[in-house]
Amino acid sequence: MREIQYAPVPPYKVPHSEPPEWLVAIMRFLAKLFEPLGQVLGAGWSWVEVMLVVLAAVGALWIVWTLFQRWREVRALAVPATDAPIIDRGAALALLEDADALAAEGRFEEAVHLLLQRSVQHIAAARPDWLSPSSTAREIGLIPGLPAAAQQAFTLIAREVERSLYALRALAAEDWQRARAAYAAFALQNLGSAR
Repeated sequence: MREIQYAPVPPYKVPHSEPPEWLVAIMRFLAKLFEPLGQVLGAGWSWVEVMLVVLAAVGALWIVWTLFQRWREVRALAVPATDAPIIDRGAALALLEDADALAAEGRFEEAVHLLLQRSVQHIAAARPDWLSPSSTAREIGLIPGLPAAAQQAFTLIAREVERSLYALRALAAEDWQRARAAYAAFALQNLGSAR
């Protein structure tokens, strides 16, 4: 049993070494640099507390004001949906003819993209206050003033265009027919014709 040690082991002493001289010099420089600030903060800490509370209150008021302004802008844009057609019958039929010609050649991506581009042009002509140069297809599809059928059609057409342009997925005849039917449903619905 001599292998078992019963005597306590003395604690390990970590060797103490002085920091390098360059580090000491930097610490002295920082101490001299921030000494006046420390004295001001130490002497007038109650003042600093008051200033921090005031700054926090001003920040909170700014956030509330910004959110309120955004709410007012959104509410101003929330025009009730209109039943007035955004596009006239002749323009809708001409667009469908142009797009059908592209689709007949098997150029389905171009046909759907044409529907999207001209739809944006029709919306811009009917309600220029709804669009800005930076409006995206997704934003346009969510405009509250658009009739529900127009929102649905525009969203479907935009999704197909995004799929072909950004996912690099070629559109098939079924994709074209789906986009065409959606466009015809909203563009010709209020005009009394389905085609």
